[in-house]
Amino acid sequence: QVQLVESGGGLVQAGGSLRLSCAASGTIFSVSTMGWYRQAPGKQRELVATITSGAATNYADSVKGRFTISRDNAKNTVYLQMNSLKPEDTAVYYCNADVALNYRSIYYRYWGQGTQVTVSS
Repeated sequence: QVQLVESGGGLVQAGGSLRLSCAASGTIFSVSTMGWYRQAPGKQRELVATITSGAATNYADSVKGRFTISRDNAKNTVYLQMNSLKPEDTAVYYCNADVALNYRSIYYRYWGQGTQVTVSS
């Protein structure tokens, strides 16, 4: 019913930048909070950043000042601009979105398939 498709991952040297995108499509009435999480090998998935429909943002301490989350509500798309990347940022990055399917629906959380970000030292 709802698909989230991420793009923009890749290999970058330490100090470099990448921009991730995640577009939600399908049967969508409304999108509330959208966010990015990441999971490094052998570690649990962790929050990177979230953004509400009103553009209020929240960041993990480890990325504050380096990453910026934004969204285009008309396109149901969320972005993550990642600057000053470090090797410890290497992980699979997942986006999510809280989506209402119709005006009477509660919000359900959907996840993307993940995109690999690798930062070399």
